[in-house]
Amino acid sequence: MYPSAMPPREVRIGDAAAFAGTTPRAIRHYHQIGLLPEPGRGGDGRRRYGYDDMIRLLWIRKMSEAGISLDDMRAAFDEAGDVEDVLGRLEETLAAQEADIKRQRAAVQRLRAVGSPLGLLSPLVTDRLGHLPSDALRPSDLDALLVTERIFGPLGAAVQASVFITLATHPGLRAEADRLDAADAALDDTVDPHDPRVEELAAQHCAHHEALLHAIEAAGLDVAEAKLFEIYDAEASGEEAPRMSAFEAVTKMPYGFSAARTRCMELTARLLAGDLSADS
Repeated sequence: MYPSAMPPREVRIGDAAAFAGTTPRAIRHYHQIGLLPEPGRGGDGRRRYGYDDMIRLLWIRKMSEAGISLDDMRAAFDEAGDVEDVLGRLEETLAAQEADIKRQRAAVQRLRAVGSPLGLLSPLVTDRLGHLPSDALRPSDLDALLVTERIFGPLGAAVQASVFITLATHPGLRAEADRLDAADAALDDTVDPHDPRVEELAAQHCAHHEALLHAIEAAGLDVAEAKLFEIYDAEASGEEAPRMSAFEAVTKMPYGFSAARTRCMELTARLLAGDLSADS
């Protein structure tokens, strides 16, 4: 004779979860959100799940595998939702996931091709800088591009890339940039904001910026920048995630500059804008 297995009339939550391919924690969550009615408890105080409970759990599992949200599942069980609406939302979700996977694969390919964190930046930036030798860009350059891309978007970072291309190909300008960076770092909290050195350094920053612009124009990089706007407009999908405004982003990025360094930056901006007398 063959042994016969008699199925139980009710099972505990662990057995229910194992059969349905889920976890007790997930089942408890289904109870909390009203997706699965909470069954009665046995003499030991534990919940007991019957046939109808298991059928519902199995359908929940199937719908979850199909990508249907918990809210849509609840509406489907309550017969309060239109199936076409649920499927429409599911298709939109899947399309978004496919787009995310496509972007992630493109980023991995750029990382492989570039061989540095530069590949994590937008294609506009990577394409402009990818031809440079691997040691031409410093980590601080990539940091600056990362922040610019966050504040001003891919186009802003791609335009800024002209500066780093110029620094990488003009040793004299790079050396002057290093000297100015060191001078900036020396403007710590011990320096009076109205120290004459602050104004002198601002004037030097202005002169260096103008030298950079001349080098950018001489190399034709300004023409490449103009073409970037056409490329960006053509490739923009109009579905980018909303970003905070540039002003809001700037106020949220901490640098911890001293008062002297902050004043130096303000004076440099005024000099570049042609406001030579505005210093109060």
